[in-house]
Amino acid sequence: MSLYVDMDIQIDWDESKQAVIADMERCLEQAAAMEGIKEAEVSVSIVDDDTIHRLNRKFRDVDRPTDVLSFPQWEPGEEPSTIVGELIPLGDVVISFTRAQEQAQAYGHSLGREMAFLAVHGFLHLLGYDHQDEDEEKRMFSRQEAILAHAGLKR
Repeated sequence: MSLYVDMDIQIDWDESKQAVIADMERCLEQAAAMEGIKEAEVSVSIVDDDTIHRLNRKFRDVDRPTDVLSFPQWEPGEEPSTIVGELIPLGDVVISFTRAQEQAQAYGHSLGREMAFLAVHGFLHLLGYDHQDEDEEKRMFSRQEAILAHAGLKR
């Protein structure tokens, strides 16, 4: 495996949602493979709207909840340093389960697909992708859709 995913579920979660976790992990592993990431780890936290709202306010100065936040371990262009044989920590992705449920319903696709989309979106941010302008957005969103399609979660 090229990517270790540390999943931290901070909401009420039952066994019926385990397929959602499997979709997310499969898509993150696919993203790592397609991006040439080897021997790395990412932390993914699933939280409620209040938690992501607080994080968005604290770290982005945006006073509202959002669907996903990313906290890269490395600055763009910075070379990760690690002990030989250890996994390279890429950073943290935080996903609002509340937003994911709402967006899955609004877009007419499964919760697993939406959660996987948000996980991949956050993961690509950790790797330096962004969507500040139209060209960056096209590049990032195209990459997301390719990753999801390769993992079997087409729109």
